[in-house]
Amino acid sequence: MKLEDLALHLGATLQGDPAAVISGLAGIEEAGPGHLTFVANPKYAALAKTTRASAILVEPDFPAVSAATLRLKNPYLAFARAIELFYQPPAYAPGIHPTAVIAPTAKVGTNAHIGAYAVIGDHVTLGDNAVLLPHVVIYPHAHIGNNFFAHAHAVVREYCQLGDYVVLQNGAIIGADGFGFAKQSDGSWYKIVQSGPAVLEDAVEVQANACIDRASIGETRIHTGAKVDNLVQVGHGSTVGQNTLLCAQVGLAGSTTIGKSVILAGQVGVAGHCTVGDGAIATAQSGIPNDVEPGKMVSGYPAIDNRQWLRTVAAVNRLPDLLRNLKSSAKNNEK
Repeated sequence: MKLEDLALHLGATLQGDPAAVISGLAGIEEAGPGHLTFVANPKYAALAKTTRASAILVEPDFPAVSAATLRLKNPYLAFARAIELFYQPPAYAPGIHPTAVIAPTAKVGTNAHIGAYAVIGDHVTLGDNAVLLPHVVIYPHAHIGNNFFAHAHAVVREYCQLGDYVVLQNGAIIGADGFGFAKQSDGSWYKIVQSGPAVLEDAVEVQANACIDRASIGETRIHTGAKVDNLVQVGHGSTVGQNTLLCAQVGLAGSTTIGKSVILAGQVGVAGHCTVGDGAIATAQSGIPNDVEPGKMVSGYPAIDNRQWLRTVAAVNRLPDLLRNLKSSAKNNEK
């Protein structure tokens, strides 16, 4: 693709040879001739001077470099759109594989692709343009909107409700039983029926081997546009706000409320019945035992203000030197 055509497609201002040919995309350190790359993080700005890429997506005020530049407000988003020009995922034609099992009472919309050994239970409603790859299982009474895409081995449990454009990656489980048990007089645990469904609104994506538990009563709800990364656990009765990101291995205990546009980085844990306010950010491996105010950035365990946490970590790193100096001073005093 010529660079001028790429710039036109992305709505970017081109500085460089419009006839240059772009044949693929790569990271700024790996890119070579014919590649398009991007700079969205100031950390990598210096590499723009040495990259071998033919063109770089940058912000409008980025300094001039030897490579051609495509200038626009959001280079990272533009890079994501550019990938779509050079990579075509597999297409799945409408049709039902002969090994698929679809209950007579299920309603499947038009243009559905139902893969091998997929199972659709009684009274399921599945919207138009659904793609169910092999071994996907939809339990009875689940209701799913249009343009649903479920990769192999995804499961949607009974009575769960999914909106339009929901994507489930491999092994995602929607509506598994919440972890609810009542202790009996003999010390054993009595299982509490998990009667409430998991509800995923429009454009929610749940990635591989993540689990959205169903609720004992009420519901577990993931609001529109939220994204749930691999191996995330959303406990029963929790709510995740619109456009929130739950990164890898995040764990939400039961009845947790996460606001909209929140980012919980990898391995963040949130205790039960806590509320994390809109726009809050928790850095990786933070443990959140209490509510977090909207817009706050927290770190560590127990999670505290990020700036305070950075000062604390810096102080801890100085402790060996402080201890050594203290011992030295004590010896000098003894003399």
